[in-house]
Amino acid sequence: MRRRLADESGTLFKDAPLRVALCYPSPYHVGMSSLGFQTIYRELHALPGVTAERVFLPDDVDAWRAARLEPVSVETQRRLSDFDVLAFSVAYELELSGIFELLTAAGLSVFHEERPEGAPLVVMGGPLTFSNPDPLEPFTDVLVQGEAEDLIAPLMALAAQRDKRALKEALAMRPGFRVPGRSPEASRGFVFKSGDARLPACSQVVTPHTELRSMFLVEPERGCSRGCHYCVMRRTTNGGMRTVPPERVLSLVPEGVRRVGLVGAAVTDHPRIVELLQTLVKSGREVGVSSLRADRLTLPLVQALRDGGAQGLTVASDGPSQRLRDMVDRKHSEAQLVNAAQLAKQVGLRRLKVYSVVGLPTETDEDIDELTRFTLELSKILPVSLGVAPFSAKRNTPLDGAPFAGIQVVEKRLERLRRGLRGRAEVRPTSARWAWVEYMLAQCGPEGGLAAHDAWRAGGAFSAWKKAFEARGCRPFEARRTPDGRRNPVSWPSLGLRATAC
Repeated sequence: MRRRLADESGTLFKDAPLRVALCYPSPYHVGMSSLGFQTIYRELHALPGVTAERVFLPDDVDAWRAARLEPVSVETQRRLSDFDVLAFSVAYELELSGIFELLTAAGLSVFHEERPEGAPLVVMGGPLTFSNPDPLEPFTDVLVQGEAEDLIAPLMALAAQRDKRALKEALAMRPGFRVPGRSPEASRGFVFKSGDARLPACSQVVTPHTELRSMFLVEPERGCSRGCHYCVMRRTTNGGMRTVPPERVLSLVPEGVRRVGLVGAAVTDHPRIVELLQTLVKSGREVGVSSLRADRLTLPLVQALRDGGAQGLTVASDGPSQRLRDMVDRKHSEAQLVNAAQLAKQVGLRRLKVYSVVGLPTETDEDIDELTRFTLELSKILPVSLGVAPFSAKRNTPLDGAPFAGIQVVEKRLERLRRGLRGRAEVRPTSARWAWVEYMLAQCGPEGGLAAHDAWRAGGAFSAWKKAFEARGCRPFEARRTPDGRRNPVSWPSLGLRATAC
């Protein structure tokens, strides 16, 4: 930990009465690539009387558990249990196991009802709250839902009073917070939006020990103006896309940083993205972009990416056929994806990576065959890597409630894809089994969190997850009910889709 600390730039140190452990339930090299995590780290330090130190899941959890060691902070190597507040940033469903590891290693019960009044306040937020944070409820004292920049100050002001009961009462009815057992049912599904003055988020710490090595991250835009039916960052989730002027973005990039990452849900939808990229490249910096939309790619934009150090181009089709892309409102055509490959070849890029999805509702073998045919066409232009993820329906989307295609169905379609490609394109699939686990957690309520804890205690194997979901009565396929008991039909049938067997 000290060696990693020595290699960082931008680390914050501060003595203050209220000590917050900002926890990421994955290892350091993953957590330090999270722009939201770094933003909250800076926001906490800006508050009077508050200091924050980062704590991550150990790289080798088994070794730490066997040695009975307690996770410590990066800044001062302080034990996790010595902090007043444990604030977890949770990105996706399968990180629940990391929460259990950290709390248990600190000698704390994972369940909020079992922790004594004098135990640290446990707060959870992060990207997962944009879709379904319900599985977090059994374990957290307070949920922070959505964008947290404007919620941190009132939360910490109450935490400084050291009265957990009063804090819960004060936040139970406040927008942006959910207190398990106290907040009204209407608070579910709410996503808080921070003021535009808080934009853009940017890195505080730059480190070589991360997935994005020595890269300064900044968002030129937040949100998305599109309406893709599967995406939790679609325009209706949190107010659409909000752009930041390039001048503001450039003013935040530290002088000594040589690598810059532009992060957002729809970076290439920014109306001045080419200007921003070209300015960064002319300053001698390498540049990466987190989200390239094939229908927005132009020769100047792709040239700027190449000049900024890109070796390949990554786009997403997010549907194996045009029929399914149209169904989920993914406004991409084969012609636009072909154009992306041609632009990449024209400027000298070496590889095209395409993300797609299998297991969408109504999908058939014919849709997979169309993906095969089209991928073979692309491979004649550039070598292709095909990243394929099984579809998992998320809350706060029009496809909420759509069934999982089935593990065997997904695996058979992936095998059909591989056979059809005959080695002419690389296929990098996400595990169908773990996609199903993610789906169950994404669709279930607090009982899904209890099942996750059961599975973790049983060793975390896939078989343990299956048994835990069954034992806890997790039923994501059933139509949900309103508080008065009436059936509340899920929205995906309204798209004109036909239900398929799981």
